[in-house]
Amino acid sequence: MTRSMSQPITVDLQPWFVTLDDVAERYDGFVDWADYFGNANPVWIDVGCGRGKFTVDASDANPDVNLLGIEIDYREGRHGAKRLAKRESPNARIWGGDVARVFDKLVAADSVDEVHVYFPDPWWKRKHRRRRVFTDEFVDRAVRVLRPGGFLHSWTDVGEYFEVISALMNHDRRFENLAPPEVGPAENDLDYRTSFERKKRKAGCEIHRGKWRLIP
Repeated sequence: MTRSMSQPITVDLQPWFVTLDDVAERYDGFVDWADYFGNANPVWIDVGCGRGKFTVDASDANPDVNLLGIEIDYREGRHGAKRLAKRESPNARIWGGDVARVFDKLVAADSVDEVHVYFPDPWWKRKHRRRRVFTDEFVDRAVRVLRPGGFLHSWTDVGEYFEVISALMNHDRRFENLAPPEVGPAENDLDYRTSFERKKRKAGCEIHRGKWRLIP
């Protein structure tokens, strides 16, 4: 039977893009990172990785680190995975699904070195704010998966949201508030961590940055 031209052709992007069901089928419980990535290198998780700019760039710049992007929007996640596939990246993967399920069911305690949350959806309407990724529950989940001494990074252009994030993190005695990296004028595309940051900085928007360390 001839395929209709209107039907999308889905490219198999494994192992660079898989769903959480795919991961759960492979592992009976928490993922063994050494088995999954084929090495014992540190693991960084990019929460809500979007089209994968940070996941891709950071994996290129840090070949001794394993990068895992989490993205609930499969279309966005697959976009980043195509870039990883083109590079045949050995140290970066993207999972399609909800980060709460990832942290609760698939990531072992004390097994992640860094958690990165860049420009999370602000869910502007008050009635929708419960959908925000950065909550008390998210912080507790991050504490569980991070190694003692591990780092949590979060950047946003939304001042009100950053106040919420800072209040959660700065008053949590499990974390030490650290100075985020200084950011000067961008010289090239690698000076932006995400495509959204690039858009906002070029528009002259202020970017709020935070970095916290889980106290051993």
